[in-house]
Amino acid sequence: MKEMGNGGAADLFKSSTLVKISGFILVSVVFFYLGKHFSDGSSQQLVFFSSHRNPDHNEITGPPSSVALSPNHNKFFNITALINDTSSVQKNENKEQESIGSVSPPPNQPPPPPAPAVKRMGVVDENGVMAEDFEVGEFDTEVVENWGKANDTANLESHGKGGKVRVRVNKFPLCPESMREYIPCLDNEEAIKKLKSTEKGENFERHCPEKGKELNCLVPSPKGYQTPIPWPQSRDEVWFSNVPHARLAEEKGGQNWITIDKDKFKFPGGGTQFIHGADQYLDQIEKMIPEIAFGHHTRVTLDVGCGVASFGAYLLSRNVTTLSVAPKDVHENQIQFALERGVPAMVAAFATRRLLYPSQAFDLVHCSRCRINWTRDDGILLLEVNRLLRAGGYFAWAAQPVYKHEAILEEQWEEMVKLTSRLCWKLVKKEGYIAIWQKPLNNSCYLSREEGTKPQLCDPDDDPDGVWYVDLKACITRLPEEGYGSNITTWPARLHNPPYRLQSIQIDAYMSRNELFRAESIYWKEIIESYVRALHWKKFKLRNVLDMRAGFGGFAAALIENQLDCWVLNVVPVSGPNTLPVIYDRGLIGVTHDWCEPFDTYPRTYDLLHAAGLFSIEQKRCNISTIMLEMDRILRPGGRVYIRDSLAVMDELEEIATAMGWHVSIRDTSEGPHASYRILTGDKRLLQA
Repeated sequence: MKEMGNGGAADLFKSSTLVKISGFILVSVVFFYLGKHFSDGSSQQLVFFSSHRNPDHNEITGPPSSVALSPNHNKFFNITALINDTSSVQKNENKEQESIGSVSPPPNQPPPPPAPAVKRMGVVDENGVMAEDFEVGEFDTEVVENWGKANDTANLESHGKGGKVRVRVNKFPLCPESMREYIPCLDNEEAIKKLKSTEKGENFERHCPEKGKELNCLVPSPKGYQTPIPWPQSRDEVWFSNVPHARLAEEKGGQNWITIDKDKFKFPGGGTQFIHGADQYLDQIEKMIPEIAFGHHTRVTLDVGCGVASFGAYLLSRNVTTLSVAPKDVHENQIQFALERGVPAMVAAFATRRLLYPSQAFDLVHCSRCRINWTRDDGILLLEVNRLLRAGGYFAWAAQPVYKHEAILEEQWEEMVKLTSRLCWKLVKKEGYIAIWQKPLNNSCYLSREEGTKPQLCDPDDDPDGVWYVDLKACITRLPEEGYGSNITTWPARLHNPPYRLQSIQIDAYMSRNELFRAESIYWKEIIESYVRALHWKKFKLRNVLDMRAGFGGFAAALIENQLDCWVLNVVPVSGPNTLPVIYDRGLIGVTHDWCEPFDTYPRTYDLLHAAGLFSIEQKRCNISTIMLEMDRILRPGGRVYIRDSLAVMDELEEIATAMGWHVSIRDTSEGPHASYRILTGDKRLLQA
């Protein structure tokens, strides 16, 4: 047993297991010693290899690599502070770079330029967060200067959340009381005095104020102004205080035009040539020519030299819309009386320029003692009537040469007969005070006249619908070979049917024009239905309405469909396509206009002004405040404004409207709060000097 025990122990020490255990222990001790040695900082001499490099090209140029001690030799660092303090690390890195001579720039080389500062050109920073310290960038200083010149009351202020910059417009002052009936382009005495001649009525035409002299105040109402009497009562009487002018009643009272009864003007319905009343006069015309068929075949008429517009007032009950026109002459307030009565009317004169209506606009043109010499200058004024008259339409003339047998009057009658014959007009009927001619349906009569007959046909390239500041032309307007203008349907179907003349309008469409026409009609029909339902438009007692950008007349058609007892003057701006012929073919009325200039009507004309998409377009050409001041001038106290436009112009419109004293609110469209359009509604308050 003893021998066996001693031998086993010897074998154990001779085995490989003991050798392995001993080696492991020895290696562990060595590594422990080395680790402790380095952690105690007994050897911080880190070795680096350096090379000589060309700083311009980053290439090795000197001798082979050399050995150097670390610049951190004998330095101690707080690792935690290094991790948390990134700025300290950046400073130490800069010191390291400075201490390494091989990367230092040459002593003669200038330091590199500082990095450009980051410009914030938007309201969102690099993290997608709304920022306040942004720059707007470049802007047109001329626009700012022009704004200040056009409106001295305008100044910029920073207000609202986040310092939002908006145009702040101070309150507009009242104009002097002498301007209470001011029409800027017709009352420009300075320009009228400079005219070389007024023989042909040049003083009754448009002469607008020069740039910088536009209206910059609010036109006051007359003292004692009252809310206008509503239609249809207003056809027969209006408040004296609203149009305080007794001269017309004094001069025309005996002709049954107008009388004064206490605090009101009364309108018996008569005229110079129909002292027994307009109704009897209209019956006579329809009996003379049954084909006239008021309200069916004849829907749109023009009354020239209209007086107080009783002819048009009584045609309204026969579904006929009459545009009554007269100059601002010795009977200067006749158009103002017409508008106060609630009858469609405009200030216009047959003088040297075309009237602002398209060719073939009117089914009938009426002149009752209108004091116009139709045969002067080779009949140039009657040629303008010929342009305005629809193919197959009628011209009714009630004047002394028709029925009196004095030598000078008979001579005037003969001149009229010869002129109308050369125009290929047919004298259909002459009875009592009235003579009625009919215009031909096509050009065949014109082409069959003897060579050299005057007036000649206009050049084929003449645009009969171009009217803005266009002079009268002593030529006969050609009728379209396609029959456009003469091939319309009867009322009320013509209101809804796309007219054939739609194909001649210069717009960016051809095959889809009829679809565009119908789409606009549906669009406005739905909107007006919502206005009637939600905003109670039928309670507003609207009568005189102006659509400032009418398109195809869909807004006016929708008012008719919703049975709102009002009339609409559709304005087609010169800045867009001329859709006015389509409007007249529908049986509506309208006018061409440039909203950079004042409108030809009296102050306090309209109960409602409607503008859809107008300002976002016209702001490129016109001063918005100038348009808004013109709107205030022609809007009645208590009247309403509906502006449907983009968000980009709403803030400015709201500021200007508030500065004019309107009660303003902004509504969402039917598309909801995220739509790009809004509706600004404004109510005008009564202002008196």
